[in-house]
Amino acid sequence: MSQDSSSPPTAPTPGPPPVLSETAAEDLVHGICFKTGPPRVLGAELEWLVLDAEQPGEVLPPERLTAAHDAARALSLHSRLSIEPGGQLELSSAPATSLSGCVDGLQADLTAVRAALRSQGLVLHGAGRDPRGPLRRLLTSPRYDAMESYFDRTGPAGRAMMRSSASVQVCVDAGYEEPGPLGYGRRWRMAHLLGAVFVAAFANSPAREGPYAGWRCARQGIWSDLDSRRTLAPPLDAEPRAGWTRQALDTEVMCVQSSDGGPWTVPRGLTFRDWLRAGGGGADAGGPDARGPDGGGPDGSPTLRPPTVEDLEYHLTTLFPPVRPRGHLEFRMIDAQPGDDGWLVPVGVVHALFDDPEAADTAYRVAKALADTHGTRPAPGNPLWQSAARHGLADPELRSAAAACFRAATEALPRLGASRHVQDTVGAFTERFVLRGRCPADDAQRHLTGTGARS
Repeated sequence: MSQDSSSPPTAPTPGPPPVLSETAAEDLVHGICFKTGPPRVLGAELEWLVLDAEQPGEVLPPERLTAAHDAARALSLHSRLSIEPGGQLELSSAPATSLSGCVDGLQADLTAVRAALRSQGLVLHGAGRDPRGPLRRLLTSPRYDAMESYFDRTGPAGRAMMRSSASVQVCVDAGYEEPGPLGYGRRWRMAHLLGAVFVAAFANSPAREGPYAGWRCARQGIWSDLDSRRTLAPPLDAEPRAGWTRQALDTEVMCVQSSDGGPWTVPRGLTFRDWLRAGGGGADAGGPDARGPDGGGPDGSPTLRPPTVEDLEYHLTTLFPPVRPRGHLEFRMIDAQPGDDGWLVPVGVVHALFDDPEAADTAYRVAKALADTHGTRPAPGNPLWQSAARHGLADPELRSAAAACFRAATEALPRLGASRHVQDTVGAFTERFVLRGRCPADDAQRHLTGTGARS
């Protein structure tokens, strides 16, 4: 039927978003978790603590942190700048088709941000955990209020993660659909097995006291204690897409966004699959009861509305496994690194081991040997990951694995077009730490003091 050109088109009548079925949700997660093809794109997210240049052991007042963030936001940057709840500053690179493209953009932005902060007597500091706590939460919003309420149910780890942790996250493409050295199934499995090696080699969050006293990577301990399922990898013997889809839908809903700007609902004991089956807060015969005695939520809140695609997309952002599939693979287990250029090492090493075929073959053999010895229990809740967090490269098996991987990465970097500076930085880290069975946390001069921050 043609439309009369003299009449304006009729606007569609607004209505509620379509209800998301369980099958549609499974199809959506299944379709977006691994985008396969030739590995060609690299990205990195760098989180930094912001400290006083002269007294880094002092906690900064909120107004001073806010002023620093405003100064950084005023810059024209290639990367996306964001602020974490405790005031940590994060720079996320744009996807780059080469290591140099990723590194050069981040280095230019870091130079600009450091200059802006230096004018205010502040510095960026690379460490996986801020020991100055307890720290206040700088950001307040319905999202962060709900997140903190959820994590408070299981102890103090959630607040520590939000307010005092920092990391280097490296992102690589999922890989080819077909099996082979760069196939997504092999890369997925290898990422989880080598993840323990990365935890150990880049451990940079030593704890002197508290539940993680003596650990090289207290940050990993914090993440492991957040939630019994939310930070867990799916079983590695499962097909990657199916395993991740089950993991995502069978994990509890952290919070439900409100439509009126009010506080977000924080249900209890409600997985996303339960929510889908109930159509909004109830339960089916196969799941736990998600309603309270009054017919509302399990915590007495009103019955939840039916879930939408937007709810599912947000739920996926609240899952924190050590390797998160977001179309690409996001490595989340690496501590923020010391020094101005320490972050170059994990970015270069992960890129080399996953995107150079020869280095990837070496890394796979290392990963397979670890699997043959330790099995494939989900990370990070297995002995290999726990040893990595506690002992770093003092664990002889992890030291041997790291030495083989770093040598392969060092040889691959020239083939990948890495600059001489990147090659030298990775080489120096390998000599100083990896080949000596040490990690940054073992360097006594890396600890924050009340008189100066030394790298």
